[in-house]
Amino acid sequence: MKVVGRTFSVFAVMALLLAGPALAQQKGPARYGEPDKDKTPTEKAAEREAERAYQRSLGNIPEQKSSDPWGIARGDSAAKADKAAPSKPKAKSADTKSGNSAK
Repeated sequence: MKVVGRTFSVFAVMALLLAGPALAQQKGPARYGEPDKDKTPTEKAAEREAERAYQRSLGNIPEQKSSDPWGIARGDSAAKADKAAPSKPKAKSADTKSGNSAK
């Protein structure tokens, strides 16, 4: 009888431990806070002014230089050559396009 009682209590404890997280995920009544109130005209004006100030502050940020972590390894001349003249693919000649070769 003691074995049956212990087994039952172990299963009951296991069921409660597994059911706890499932019960916590269920939605309960929304009592956590009050619904949002309508903003007063002064609050709306303050919010608009804060947005304008934010946009002005974004204009004060200086332009960032592009970082080239391998610039030291390549050297200055290779980095300047890459920026100055990007390589263009060579045009194919008429002979290679048609597949005819002079024999």
